[in-house]
Amino acid sequence: MESMLEFIRGPLFRLTFAIMVLGLLRIFILDLWGIYEAYNKAGDKEIPWKLAFQRTAAWLLPVKKIRTSRPFYSLSSILFHVGLVLVPIFLFAHVNLWRGSLGFGWFTLPHQLATILTVTTIIFGLGLFIGRAANKNASFISRKQDYLWPLILLVPFITGFICANISMTPGEYQYSMLIHILSGELIFVLIPFTKIAHCVIMPLSQFISTLAWKFPPGTDNEVASTLGKKGAPV
Repeated sequence: MESMLEFIRGPLFRLTFAIMVLGLLRIFILDLWGIYEAYNKAGDKEIPWKLAFQRTAAWLLPVKKIRTSRPFYSLSSILFHVGLVLVPIFLFAHVNLWRGSLGFGWFTLPHQLATILTVTTIIFGLGLFIGRAANKNASFISRKQDYLWPLILLVPFITGFICANISMTPGEYQYSMLIHILSGELIFVLIPFTKIAHCVIMPLSQFISTLAWKFPPGTDNEVASTLGKKGAPV
């Protein structure tokens, strides 16, 4: 078991991390190409930087959503994502793993804060799952992965919390740690190929959508031709 843990902490970790980085890099390049194409096709070449940055900031910090018709769900989603990002990146044990596998590290969260964020992520993650399943409108438009993803994302949080805070035998600890690391590496591999890739897509998509609405010259004639209304009085 110890040799298996060393393998998944070392070579397998580096492999799955490389798959995630290369997959996200591919998405990033395709998004940049989308921006370039949208800019070339735009009739108005002036880029509305302020509007694009405002939309990106509104996505990164969606505080206005708290005042919507589903404030609790929106607040739960924000708090869930905060822990989802901060704990994997800044947990002390994780940074040591990064440092051992990749050769560099960074500052870490205080243990108590990391524990609080872990617990809140688990609670709000389960709340989002139940809320989606219980809401008829949400369940109608949801796909299977929309239910599966929150549960997959919670596995490393639950097992990590168990390993760090619950007394167990060495064998139980090793099995829990095995599940913890493998579930995290599974998430690495799935990120570039699922909706979780929106962490890269969404900020750039604000620029793409802002530019795409700057219709190129002649668009009105093409739309009229498609509708069979070309030459009709307006």
